[in-house]
Amino acid sequence: MANGTRLSGRKVAVFLAEGFEDLEFWVTVMRLREEGADVTVVGIAAGQTVRGKHALEATSDVAVKDVSADDFDAVVVPGGWAPDKLRRYEEVTSLVAKAYGQGKIVGLICHAGLVGISQVAPAFRDSAIGWGRVVEDIPAFCHELVAAIEERTS
Repeated sequence: MANGTRLSGRKVAVFLAEGFEDLEFWVTVMRLREEGADVTVVGIAAGQTVRGKHALEATSDVAVKDVSADDFDAVVVPGGWAPDKLRRYEEVTSLVAKAYGQGKIVGLICHAGLVGISQVAPAFRDSAIGWGRVVEDIPAFCHELVAAIEERTS
């Protein structure tokens, strides 16, 4: 498919909380949208504006309590300090675990593993989980994430 349409019609949840890693959130959101994905920013509360580690702001579209894994083809948790906050909410860890259980793509970057590990298992490895290590991995993470969503939902 041509650039900009690889993820057309795919719905992706990207989680957001105070202290998110600015580039891991914004580059991933922009890259998914660039490929045509319908990105929904999911926060603890709907319409909540929070600041990233480096002062960029982002606003949630919906509250996690108002959505379910059934609404999305994939879920993404950016890193930073946000995953430590997100993992404290059962609604967040349950949605991620349900998406994983349904065989959907779960994208985790940097500290986002805290969310996955808080619900899924003490340690995990699976083809449906993509995990980037650090900010420098964002291009490779986005490349793998787009390919995984495209392959899994085709």
